[in-house]
Amino acid sequence: MAIAQPYRSPDDNLPADAAMASPASPPDHVHQSEHAHVHDPASLQRILNRFARIEGHIRGIKTMIQESRPCPDVLIQIAAVRGALDRVSRIILDEHLSECITRASQEGNIEAEIEELKAALDRFLP
Repeated sequence: MAIAQPYRSPDDNLPADAAMASPASPPDHVHQSEHAHVHDPASLQRILNRFARIEGHIRGIKTMIQESRPCPDVLIQIAAVRGALDRVSRIILDEHLSECITRASQEGNIEAEIEELKAALDRFLP
């Protein structure tokens, strides 16, 4: 089974027709906030759609490797996945700042929310 040209879409260089992935449960060691974590359903769906495209793209890279495609081609596709992950991470961070931090401020627990964000950024950033 041959793979088509490298995956590209106008939005984030990922295939637009990947199947939706079900969200995975967080590992036991991940701290869960004590406050209600509520987000706009449409926003959540857009984020899930992006992850589904990323998942499809990774499957495509796996196929490229199985088919012994040239290493530079594989590396280019890996770079595209990294870029897509960076973009979706930015979307999640932006939403957290505009929604979760604002809500925490209104509820009077901004310090705890900021500490959670700092801890997450410590693990997230290289």
